[in-house]
Amino acid sequence: MTRDHRLPLPLVVTTLLLALLTASLALLLRAGAHGTGFLAGYAGAWAVFAAAAVALRRVPRRHVVPLVLAGAVAVTATGLVAAPRTSTDSYRYAWDGRVQASGVSPYDHAPADPALAGLRDDWLFPRAAVCERDGAALASLGDGRCTRINRPAVHTIYPPVAEGWFLLVHALSPEGVRHKGLQVGSAVLALAVSGLLLGVLRRRGDPRRAALWAWCPAVPVEAVDNAHVDVLAVLLSVGALALVARRRHVTGGVLLGLAVAAKLLPALLLPGALSGIRRARTVAAVALTAAATVVLTYLPYVLLSDGSVLGYLSGYVREEGYDDAGAGGRYALLRLVLPDAWAPPVAMLVIVAVSAAVWWRGDPERPWHGALSTTGTTFLLLTPGYSWYALLLIALVALDGRWEWLGVALAGAVAYLVGPVTGAVGVTTAYGAAGILVVALWWTRRRSVGRRPMSVEPRSASAPTR
Repeated sequence: MTRDHRLPLPLVVTTLLLALLTASLALLLRAGAHGTGFLAGYAGAWAVFAAAAVALRRVPRRHVVPLVLAGAVAVTATGLVAAPRTSTDSYRYAWDGRVQASGVSPYDHAPADPALAGLRDDWLFPRAAVCERDGAALASLGDGRCTRINRPAVHTIYPPVAEGWFLLVHALSPEGVRHKGLQVGSAVLALAVSGLLLGVLRRRGDPRRAALWAWCPAVPVEAVDNAHVDVLAVLLSVGALALVARRRHVTGGVLLGLAVAAKLLPALLLPGALSGIRRARTVAAVALTAAATVVLTYLPYVLLSDGSVLGYLSGYVREEGYDDAGAGGRYALLRLVLPDAWAPPVAMLVIVAVSAAVWWRGDPERPWHGALSTTGTTFLLLTPGYSWYALLLIALVALDGRWEWLGVALAGAVAYLVGPVTGAVGVTTAYGAAGILVVALWWTRRRSVGRRPMSVEPRSASAPTR
C-alpha cells in the first residue's frame, strides 16, 4: 500500500495565511505610517491573524506545535524590521538603563536634569539641526537641544523589576546598538511567552490557543517594535498562574509579585490566582508572598535613592484622567449612563464585586479564567488609551480560549491611534463594540449550557477545599 505524502490542505492554507500575515506586518512597520494610516494596515493584519487562527483549528494535531512555533518566530521577527513606530517609551528604558549603569538611581533625576548632562548622546539627545528638522516628534529641553524621551521633565514611573530589565539590556547590548538591544530582548521574551503557553496548554487545554498570543499582531508591534516592558510582566504572569494551577502557591506568589514589580497591572490577576481558594493559609501563601516580593524588589532602590521611588506615578494617574473622569477618555462606557463624577467609584465597586466573585466561585484548576474576567472587565470599565496594556489580556485569552476578549485589545489600539483625533467618540465606539461582543458571546454560552440535557452519570466527589 502506498502512503499519501501530500500535506493536509488546512496546514497549507494556514501556512499561506501566516506568510501573508508576516509580510503585511513587515510592510506596515517599514512603511512608517501614522495615526489612521497605521490603524488601517494594523486592522488588516488583525483580519489575516483571525483567518489564520480559524484555519489552525482544522490542522491535524501532530502539526500544531511546530506550526505555532514557526509562526511565532516569523511573526515576532517582524517587530525587528524598524525603529519604534508608535511609541517612544523604549527611549526612556534605554536612558534608565544608562543612568543605572553610571551608578545613579533612575528615580532621583528626570532626563532633562542638567546633573545628568554628561550621560547624554546624540541618539537620545539630538543636536539642534535634528531638533529643527524633526521637532514635532521630539521633546524640547529649552536650550536649543531636544530629546527622544517623552516627558523629559518628570521622573521615571517604572517599577524595580522593569528597571532591572533596562539595566540588564544595557549591560548586554553592544556599544551603539541603540533601540535594537531592547527590541531583541523583547523578542526573546515574547517567544518565551509563546513557548510557556504551549507548555501549559499541551497539558491543560488545546495548544492551538497559544497562537492567539504567538501570531497576534499586537506582539510584534507593541512587545517587540515598541519594546514595551509589558512583555516581561506577561511572561512572569503566565508563569505565576501556571504554578498556582499546579498548587505551587508560594513560587506562584513570588512570580506574581515580580510581575507586579515589572508593570503594576498584573495586580489585577490576584483574584484569579486565588480562584476557589478558601483556606486562609493558602490565600496567604499567594497574596502575602506576592506582596512581600514587591516590597523586597523595591527595597534596594529605596536604599539607593534620595527621592521617592514612585516617580511620576501620581502625576500619570492625574494626566490620564483616572482620578477625574471628565479630564479625558477614561470610563467612556460608564459615562454614557452615569455622571462623570460617579464613574470612578462605580468602576471600583464593579471591579471589587467581580474580583470577589472570581475568588469565591472561581476554578482553582484554571486561575487564568478568573484572571481574564477581572482584567477584561477592568479594561472595559476604565477604557485605557494605551494599546500595549492589552498584551497581558492577550496572553490570558490564549490561556483561557475566550477569543472575544481580543476585541478589547483591538479597541485599545483604536483609542491610542485615532483617539487624539476623534476624542471620546472614537474611544467610546471602539470599547462599546468590544463590550457588546463580549456580552453577546457570554450570553450565548450561558444559554447553550442551560439547554444541555442533564447527565445521567453519577457525579464524582467534590475536590477538597484548597
